[in-house]
Amino acid sequence: MKQRSLSELTDQELLQEVKKRKSTSIVNALLVGFLIGVIVYSVIKNTWGFLTLIPIFFAYWLINKSKRDEQELENLLKQRNLK
Repeated sequence: MKQRSLSELTDQELLQEVKKRKSTSIVNALLVGFLIGVIVYSVIKNTWGFLTLIPIFFAYWLINKSKRDEQELENLLKQRNLK
């Protein structure tokens, strides 16, 4: 199934996308919290290296991806006067 861009969605589909993204943001927050826990554990045990760098990269990636997607969705909602 081909995923359509946000601008191609109808108003009802767009509102459903907002609900779906809320649950996705909760999961992302849990993952970022877990990754921060791994980083703290790594620092406490003095094991700098891949055990610390990989979670830092993934946490950064998750945070930036969600901000970018959220901003695009908010702009589209404002254009259509849905929220």
